[in-house]
Amino acid sequence: MEACTEEEQVKLLGWLRSPFVTRVRIALALKGIQYQFIEDDAENKSQLLLQSNPVHKKVPVFIHNGKIVCESMIIVQYIDETWDTKAPNLLPKDPYDRAIARFWAAFVDDKLVLSIWGVLVGQGEKQQKAVEESLANFLLLDDALRASSCSGNAYFRGVEIGFADIALGALLVTIKAIQKVTNTVLVDPQKMPHLCAWIDRFSEIDLVKGIMPDPVKVLERVSYQRAKFTSAGN
Repeated sequence: MEACTEEEQVKLLGWLRSPFVTRVRIALALKGIQYQFIEDDAENKSQLLLQSNPVHKKVPVFIHNGKIVCESMIIVQYIDETWDTKAPNLLPKDPYDRAIARFWAAFVDDKLVLSIWGVLVGQGEKQQKAVEESLANFLLLDDALRASSCSGNAYFRGVEIGFADIALGALLVTIKAIQKVTNTVLVDPQKMPHLCAWIDRFSEIDLVKGIMPDPVKVLERVSYQRAKFTSAGN
């Protein structure tokens, strides 16, 4: 990776199975930023994590020259703006395209993440409702990618992966694990051809393949969470 004067003071606190940590790792890799990764314990959170993110007590936590930034997509935007002279631009320069990219990234966090979490932890009618909401959300993403492809773009609003692609793409291993653990189909190739084509393109990027979390370990974590929450609901 290309060196720069500030990179020696870049640290990322997280755990490798987290899709939210994966977002930041993809952004750093795309920008060619060297950093120190500090792995935390999901079940026994460190003092560094609790002190760095006292509000949510969650990873990822990004530390740049002593400045602490929390929340994955806020960190991704911070990286893009701090190293704005390094290609690629994760957020478009055009104000409209920039707004659209941020809209879909927010949609992923505000709508999709909540609905697929409901599929994982829900039971009976609650789970079925979460499945229906997830399908509706994925259909909206498929339509957004269809519209983007009509403009000649392989990804959200661009020919290369960017802000919204990182937001969704980092979740792919977790989504697949949730489908397996819950025996559900949330991403339907017949109904969502544009989304599935995008998934294939995103997953085949060499840089991404080297960063995505281990599917076996993610499946173990998702299975544990499913058992934990369904047991608590009984």
